[in-house]
Amino acid sequence: MKKIDRLVCVEDFAQEAKQVLAKNAKDYFTSGADDEITVVQNTEAFSRLLIRPRVLRDVSVRNLSTMILGKSVKVPLGVSPSAFQGLAHSDGECGSAKAVEAIGGIFILSVFATKSYEEIAAAAPNVRRWFQFYMHKDRQVKEKAAQKAGFEAIVLTLDAQSVGNRRSSRRDPLEFPSHLKSLPNATPDAAQKELKIFELHDIMDHGVTWEAVSWLKSISNLPLVVKGIQTVEDAIIAVSHGVDAIFVSNHGGRQVDTAVPTCDILPEIVRTVKGKCEIYVDGGVRRGTDIFKALALGANMVFVGRPIVYGLAVGGTVGATKVMHILRDELDLTMALSGVSNVSELTPSYVNRVPGHSHL
Repeated sequence: MKKIDRLVCVEDFAQEAKQVLAKNAKDYFTSGADDEITVVQNTEAFSRLLIRPRVLRDVSVRNLSTMILGKSVKVPLGVSPSAFQGLAHSDGECGSAKAVEAIGGIFILSVFATKSYEEIAAAAPNVRRWFQFYMHKDRQVKEKAAQKAGFEAIVLTLDAQSVGNRRSSRRDPLEFPSHLKSLPNATPDAAQKELKIFELHDIMDHGVTWEAVSWLKSISNLPLVVKGIQTVEDAIIAVSHGVDAIFVSNHGGRQVDTAVPTCDILPEIVRTVKGKCEIYVDGGVRRGTDIFKALALGANMVFVGRPIVYGLAVGGTVGATKVMHILRDELDLTMALSGVSNVSELTPSYVNRVPGHSHL
């Protein structure tokens, strides 16, 4: 039996990835801000949710498909924008895109990707692909290039105009191997000349406001997703600016430590804005049961970041694809065991909080 065949869950891949990744890359992908409390809490928050299975229901056939931004996806699972995937494996973002294509989800390409729009389109022509955008001081937008390569939505990241205090990167600044010397999709072009993580701070517009959302909508006809919403107050403002979707995210605990875990704030945001726009979530998703719970809380789509990197590190495209299949199959089995034949049936009635946690 091949070693990868013995890896049967995301945690298996995580442990193996930590063995095979170079220390510099491992520190970058696994680290969070400050004491990394939110990194841990993002995952533990899902464990504080308990599933309430229903029985004697016909679940002989399960339907995991749903509609996202007016188009069907085979499963409400995708990959969040994750930078520098070429550090994990030479397949990089192309491998991730192929993995998402295999399950019929949605792939979001990081602006700090090591593969170009065109390379992604060629590698995974049938995957639904969106592209990330940060508000730089230079507001150049490579929308035309992205659209030409079949990218169908903009994901504006709101919570990283300054880089979080990641201690491991301060102790040992991220270094790039000789084959990774450019960021083909980054704006402005100056960001392509030399890759040093803390220099990214210098190209961000630190005075950006909600005006930027209005501006971006005025220059683009692509659907707009705003990523990094962590409060009901900001969710309401986002809706008032006419966004197509809100992405509940705390950047995987990499920005503000002790930020509220995303699955804890998700129910309140859903109650406030559900029906006015779509709602997505990431942060701490490691199991199919986590996806089930997030969907039950009202998310339309669930995304993962670190798990796809772990898959890449262990086995390139093959490893990444296995990770996505594991998550998809775990969701399918959880539905079967919980009496759910269609993801559209999932409601908060399928989950309980552990006593003492009343965010539902």
